[in-house]
Amino acid sequence: MYHPRVDRRGVIAAYRAGFGILGVAAIATQLLDLAGKGVLNPVNFFSYFTILSNTLAVIVLLVGAARWRSRPSQTTDMLRGAAVLYMTVTLIVFALLLSGTDVDTAIPWVNAVVHQLLPVVMIVDWLIDPPVTRLTIRQGLAWLIPPLVWIVYTMIRGPIAGWYPYPFLDPANGGYGSVAVTTLVILAGGAVLCALLVLAGNAMRDRSHPLAPAR
Repeated sequence: MYHPRVDRRGVIAAYRAGFGILGVAAIATQLLDLAGKGVLNPVNFFSYFTILSNTLAVIVLLVGAARWRSRPSQTTDMLRGAAVLYMTVTLIVFALLLSGTDVDTAIPWVNAVVHQLLPVVMIVDWLIDPPVTRLTIRQGLAWLIPPLVWIVYTMIRGPIAGWYPYPFLDPANGGYGSVAVTTLVILAGGAVLCALLVLAGNAMRDRSHPLAPAR
């Protein structure tokens, strides 16, 4: 018997599994390449926002693929939304501020996967399988808390380690004023993206399930 709903969920699960595995391969390949060259600093590597956001995205994709028969919870929706936001920020910031900069993703295909392909994959995933719960803008803004913690961590660790993951966070490039302005602009943009993701997710949810309760 043909079950279009089950088939659709299976296709989405395959989509998530395939790109999740690709993400794992990309991160592992870059990690092993740096280790092989004797230049790997594991703490630095996992201090990149790109690597952290891709790691979360990969986990979300693979868990979503594994649990494709289960009904997502609000917690799942919030984690998915966070991953979509962080990957979208990764895509935009890399395109505007970091293109051509050495951010420890020198292998071309790895760079393309973590900075371009997977962000688009996560955006598409959010739209083709929208959250089952109706999220609020306030809930969406909570996605900014981890990036704020990461910024604080980066600015505290930077002087201690003598290393910053990105040039725009290094006070040596224009001083702390420049860092503050750039960071505030990115956070403001992130807040706008939070709202857009919530609105888009709710709109697609209502379109897919017009009679669903507003949980």
